[in-house]
Amino acid sequence: MGVSGCGKSAVAQRMALQLALPLIEGDDFHPASNIAKMQQGTPLTDDDRAQWLHTLGTELARHPQGAVLTCSALKAAYRDTLRAAVPRLLFVHLAITQAESLRRVGNRPGHFYPPSLVASQFEALQDPAGEYGVLSLAGDAPLEALAHTAAAWLAAFEFTPPPPTMDA
Repeated sequence: MGVSGCGKSAVAQRMALQLALPLIEGDDFHPASNIAKMQQGTPLTDDDRAQWLHTLGTELARHPQGAVLTCSALKAAYRDTLRAAVPRLLFVHLAITQAESLRRVGNRPGHFYPPSLVASQFEALQDPAGEYGVLSLAGDAPLEALAHTAAAWLAAFEFTPPPPTMDA
């Protein structure tokens, strides 16, 4: 998970190979209306993302042995939607700066996501650091190292009940 250009697809491809799991490319599940909005430089709203996230959750649930999903999952509510579909879901957050995201997005020829939308992703991002089942990594590290670190963390992760919240 992470903002556009953080390396989600490249790292996920490597992780899926290392873990021998199917890869689910989240962008492939966007409805045409979402793609059109982004191509026009219009940020997606929570309503635009709702069905997409539900679809991704359903797709993840179709793989009870596990899968690697690429998804921005920028807000805690988005991550919670995915967790509702797959309660033992883990997230790897690839964190990069806005300047690096702009550079990378600007260097992706033919991608539907324009650099003009990068700022909106940083505005929407709710840092998942500290959330149960989230590993945050510096997205500017080498891709192979990121995939190896993430795959090793996933393989070693032991599910325990999440710590109680302050609300409890």
